[in-house]
Amino acid sequence: MLGVSCVAPAYALTATLGPTVSEVGLQMPAVFLAGFIPMLLVAYAYRELNHEAPDCGTSFTWTVKAFGPHVGWMCGWGFVLATVIVLSNLVGVAVTFFYLLLGNVLGNPTIEALGDNAVVNVLTTLVFLVGATAISYRGMAATKGVQYVLVGLQMVVLALFIVLAFGKAVSGASELAIGFSWSWLNPFAIESFAAFAAGLSLSIFIFWGWDTTLTINEETTGSSSTPGRAALLTILTILSTYMLVAISAQMFAGIGEQGIGLGNPDTADNVFAVLAEPVLGVLAIFLFLAVVASAAASLQTTFLPAARTMLAMSFYKAAPERFSHVHPRFRSPSFATLFSGVATAIFYTVMTFLSEDVLIDTIYALGLMIAFYYSLTAFACVWYFRQELFTSPKNFIFKGLLPGLGGIMLTLLFFKTAVDTFDPAYGSGGAVFGMGTVFVIGVGLLLLGAILMFVWQIREPAFFRGETLRHDTAVLATEEDLLQDRDPEEH
Repeated sequence: MLGVSCVAPAYALTATLGPTVSEVGLQMPAVFLAGFIPMLLVAYAYRELNHEAPDCGTSFTWTVKAFGPHVGWMCGWGFVLATVIVLSNLVGVAVTFFYLLLGNVLGNPTIEALGDNAVVNVLTTLVFLVGATAISYRGMAATKGVQYVLVGLQMVVLALFIVLAFGKAVSGASELAIGFSWSWLNPFAIESFAAFAAGLSLSIFIFWGWDTTLTINEETTGSSSTPGRAALLTILTILSTYMLVAISAQMFAGIGEQGIGLGNPDTADNVFAVLAEPVLGVLAIFLFLAVVASAAASLQTTFLPAARTMLAMSFYKAAPERFSHVHPRFRSPSFATLFSGVATAIFYTVMTFLSEDVLIDTIYALGLMIAFYYSLTAFACVWYFRQELFTSPKNFIFKGLLPGLGGIMLTLLFFKTAVDTFDPAYGSGGAVFGMGTVFVIGVGLLLLGAILMFVWQIREPAFFRGETLRHDTAVLATEEDLLQDRDPEEH
């Protein structure tokens, strides 16, 4: 449930169906399927590393142990950045659909349009973030029941959308309907590698979040095996949902650039907003509600991995000590959670007034971040288990071959996307000092991390000397270790 909640399928689909069609056309289902492959391969790396060394720092901790403190620090930075970016996108979509839902209920088009007003959007976003941060601050147990309801609601509504979209497409109820073709599943039919890479970056984004199950491994019963199985099950559940929604939506609306066509640039950042009524009719309000529920659920759960990564970095002295503050009552990394909320608020506010289309640009930039830290984690698995790879066929496949292939695929995607995003025409078409907005967000923030890393090394060199987290060892901190020798009044 946490994995699906963090992925947020209803939110992810409404934000990416349009941009993906604009990149690859009818091959959208093929790109979604292609995006699943590196996610599955990297999931095996996470499973093997988690089984060997459960730690809430996940990618950060494992890459430190495989490649040393500098690579590990940058991996942790990329992970935290990805979370801040996706939180900003999540809350942006939630606000847009909140006003669509409210306007639909009240029958007032003026209210529906409020989400497009920059000032109203930012102010509402800040209110949403305060609420989500406060809930996450209280820990997971306090919202478990709410998560079941929110995740269940969006999955039921998506299933209803799939059935009705298929039915209306086949019956001819839609003037834009097109017949299904198996060629939609052929990635080689895409016109250029640049288009394929752009589409793949988007498809990777929609699968992102399954590793949340692993960041709470030390808080999970059966910590060495349950989180890994949950991650793989999450990916398979999400894949089946995405493929059915993509094919049914494409059959119903086509890929035209007018009206409800999936290729319409005016509706690219929230496709469900225009498909809701044509597909669901009087039940359209439930699709609006599902997207709001999806974003709300994911807002709560997406705080989990970032806060726990910052906690681990702080514990190993790779970040200020304050980030390792564990609330004595809620048993959650409270300061790290608050920091995530504040950082997201600042990032979203700045991006709203900097980017012509903040939602699309942040999604493209997020693909860069995901490819960056996932590829490092995949290679960390291969290197960490290098002495075991040839002891059995199973070890070679699951600890070496599959993670290695996933890492190579994501590395190629990262560099291709980084080069392409330098062009201001990429994404929304915005530019900063002649560079594409997506490039500035993605590569620029990674370079900022490198500067901060060396500044921190000067201030606190112990981590970088390997004194707090030893390189190439499986001796890691437990939850009890995180709390021992700490003054309860202070922490």
